[in-house]
Amino acid sequence: ASPACTELETVMLDWLGKMLQLPECFIAGTHGHGGGVIQSTASEATLMSLLAARCKAVRRVQAVESERSESDVLSKLVAYTSDQAHSSVERAALIGAVMMRKVPTDEHFAVREETLKKMVEEDKAAGLIPFYFCATLGTTPSCAFDHITKLGPLCNKENMWMHIDAAYAGSAFICPEFRPLLNGIEYADSFNFNPHKWLLINFDCSTMWVKKRTDIIGAFKMEPLYLKHENQESGLVTDYRHWQIPLGRRFRSLKMWFVFRLYGLKGLQAHIRKQVALAKEFESLVRADSRFEICAEVILGLVCFRLKGSNELNQNLLKRITKSREIHLVPCQLSGRFVLRFAICARTTESHHIQRAWRHITQLAFELLQEQPH
Repeated sequence: ASPACTELETVMLDWLGKMLQLPECFIAGTHGHGGGVIQSTASEATLMSLLAARCKAVRRVQAVESERSESDVLSKLVAYTSDQAHSSVERAALIGAVMMRKVPTDEHFAVREETLKKMVEEDKAAGLIPFYFCATLGTTPSCAFDHITKLGPLCNKENMWMHIDAAYAGSAFICPEFRPLLNGIEYADSFNFNPHKWLLINFDCSTMWVKKRTDIIGAFKMEPLYLKHENQESGLVTDYRHWQIPLGRRFRSLKMWFVFRLYGLKGLQAHIRKQVALAKEFESLVRADSRFEICAEVILGLVCFRLKGSNELNQNLLKRITKSREIHLVPCQLSGRFVLRFAICARTTESHHIQRAWRHITQLAFELLQEQPH
């Protein structure tokens, strides 16, 4: 282990946590009991949070019902996430060998407190043990935001670990105008986002914070003789091998230091604001063309749109866009409709790129519509 690498990582996570205005309980350099760590991806961060929650739930149940075996408790555990959540959340449950239920979302593709509450009550009545909820801020399909200000108190009341996945959208929370989207973070047990997605830091860099470091360390701590050292019992040493799946780790924090020193907070905020403005520009172009429609509220740098018409029509449009090799779009499905996603996150994107992309899309759409039977 390298004490210097460990210290820089702790400091960088505190710097970034303060940029996000995280509650002090998540900041290592305070009187709180939390702290941050850099994981490889949001998939790993989600898995770590679920496994820590699983361990905590088993211990809590066995403390009250000592006769219950670990395997019996594990078979009753149930986790929840949005039906719009990233596939990595479902994969975490698969690896963790626990049940995962998908919570239906509202008309804005967000999870509401009353929907989750109903599912939790049903499962408790069936003898199951709700233990974990993964909320999403900025879903992959449409950049929707779960209502964590209402979901958080419910999770706390039901002794459910609430993890917040903001893989894409989290970078925007350094801007005061977008910080309200993170309101409710105080109820969370853990939180992660990917600076390598939108904060000008290259892959891999997925930052994760926990409210109580003992929750995550307690789930994974192993001390074979060949890894012991004289300072580990002091409680003053951060040993990141207990915060992750692998034993070894890369020196990821140095690139964060360079980006933060090079751009500063104002420079990073300007980068985010510029790209949100470009997304709004693209949205206005779509709305001005009666052949197209916007399919989800444009909040950050993602625009979900489609040609008015059938799913097959939009699938054919995407095929032409892909075949042309001018721009690359990734689709999603919203309420059964095939939707195109225009995501802006490259550092060098300018307004003329947006205008050119729209001209290209509309030209291909015109050609496609001309071929349709009237």
